[in-house]
Amino acid sequence: MILKALRDWRERRAIERHAIPDALWELTLLRYPFLARRSVTDLAELRRLCSLFLAGKEFHGAKGFEVTDQIAVAVAAQACLPVLKLGLGWYDRFVGIVMHEGELIVQRSYEDEDGVVHEYEEELAGEAMGGMPLTLAWEAIEVSDDPARFASDDVFNVVIHEFAHVIDMRDGESDGVPPLGSAAEREAWIGVIDSQWERFCARVNAGLPTVIDPYGAEAVDEYFAVAVEAFFVAPAAMRAEEPAMYALLAGFFQQDPAAGA
Repeated sequence: MILKALRDWRERRAIERHAIPDALWELTLLRYPFLARRSVTDLAELRRLCSLFLAGKEFHGAKGFEVTDQIAVAVAAQACLPVLKLGLGWYDRFVGIVMHEGELIVQRSYEDEDGVVHEYEEELAGEAMGGMPLTLAWEAIEVSDDPARFASDDVFNVVIHEFAHVIDMRDGESDGVPPLGSAAEREAWIGVIDSQWERFCARVNAGLPTVIDPYGAEAVDEYFAVAVEAFFVAPAAMRAEEPAMYALLAGFFQQDPAAGA
């Protein structure tokens, strides 16, 4: 009882210290309409989690980029949405979030089948790697101040994408299979996601339009991440196009965002 009381006191103190002003919270919901569609109860819990997230994570601006309250809250709100029912414990393996103003340019290399090493540059909107700070490009997150832009949804969401990778990698592997309660649950998950990924790749290869970003055809872990994006940002469209994958994610995240869409 004493430990619980102490934890509750610390949580209340963290929420008070990192309280989100009403005006900033309303602006965040306006700019990201898929958040605003949630119930009053969900939004109250999301706001609470955001304060705790801001209390527990450290934002750093790369190359002098200033991380304002607006930026931090925008990231926190989108990052906390997937764990709304699961809790922030899913993100306890990292602390640092490095914000870049524009896209990241990283050096990559690979060795081909003849043993020749090839080097190249890759532009990224974000990256999550085990044991490393998470990186995000504000340019890919920021919403225009054009009021007409507020009403539209872009399924691409780098924050949700990278935090989906964090959830996936919680068991040490990036394989499209987050930690589950039992071996039987893991087998059932693999059975669904593998079949849905193959189906999805066939649609992409045939040039058919997909709600889920075609980038998901790169690998099953990327398919999981882009499917999570669509699940939260365009749930009704995803449920109509990918009902089996939607049901899989709804069960895991304990949320049914299409119900209020």
